[in-house]
Amino acid sequence: MSYSAAGQGKNSSGKRRISDLLTQSDNRVCADCSAPDPKWASANIGVFICLKCCGVHRSLGTHISKVLSVTLDEWSDDEVDSMIEIGGNASANSVYEAFIPDGVSKPGPDASHDQRMQFIRSKYEHQEFLKPSLRITSVKGSNSSSSQQPHLEGMVEFIGLLKVTLKKGTNLAVRDMRTSDSYVVLTLGQQTAKSTVMKSNLNPVWNEELMLSVPHDYGSVKLQVFDYDAFSGDDIMGEAGIDIQPLITSAMAFGDPEMFGDMQIGKWLKSRNNALIEDSIINIADGKVKQEVHIKLQNVESGELELELEWLRLDQ
Repeated sequence: MSYSAAGQGKNSSGKRRISDLLTQSDNRVCADCSAPDPKWASANIGVFICLKCCGVHRSLGTHISKVLSVTLDEWSDDEVDSMIEIGGNASANSVYEAFIPDGVSKPGPDASHDQRMQFIRSKYEHQEFLKPSLRITSVKGSNSSSSQQPHLEGMVEFIGLLKVTLKKGTNLAVRDMRTSDSYVVLTLGQQTAKSTVMKSNLNPVWNEELMLSVPHDYGSVKLQVFDYDAFSGDDIMGEAGIDIQPLITSAMAFGDPEMFGDMQIGKWLKSRNNALIEDSIINIADGKVKQEVHIKLQNVESGELELELEWLRLDQ
């Protein structure tokens, strides 16, 4: 079934408003480390941030910072309105960095992950740089020393980012009269990433990038394909599990990929226990760790997907 063109236009309008906000001079650098050309944002805090600071924000949990990609994610009207209302980095920093004490330095673009973590947690989680009248204090007990301890409940520490380029599908299952309006959902832990809907196409070409943060206790990425239906529940069109351990293990073993030339560094082997059509090779190419994945969808009559995985370190 076709989906609403009005919905598409609304989302496009929201992204255009965010893009316009990003052109302000204060928003052309990261709010936390001043790195140029930030492509991420904390929708509830109202700041634009770089990839490296994005990883720290995600580790705080969405109750503190809800991170969205400026270009890759879909924004709700409320999220767009919140960013516009706050006004961007200068406005937000006038509150969150109102009182940076002597001896505390704001990290620069080349700061380490630990330096970013310490500053960003102090800035947003503990609110140490706010005006005293604006600070949110604990009401659980009166012991001042315990109230100053870091709040770890609900926090997840991430080790890197997984960029998934959804290339194309082949011979996908029919779920409407003769075709399907297909889209892909990726799930890792509590995170989900959703592709655009390809209308009336059993052989869709997406060439679309989706991003997931990878926690320490990561498992496989769950991939599901659905047929969009405007008037009833979306129909499943197959699924598969993607084992990301070979990619991460290989990437961590080699460290900085920019120090190496193009080479194969690992492999995820095809077996009866996975959905691979052929062995999946892990390479260093142009200073990046990438993996080509060709899978046959499971629990469905037909369908294949081609993907590219890329590992992004938080400290690269």
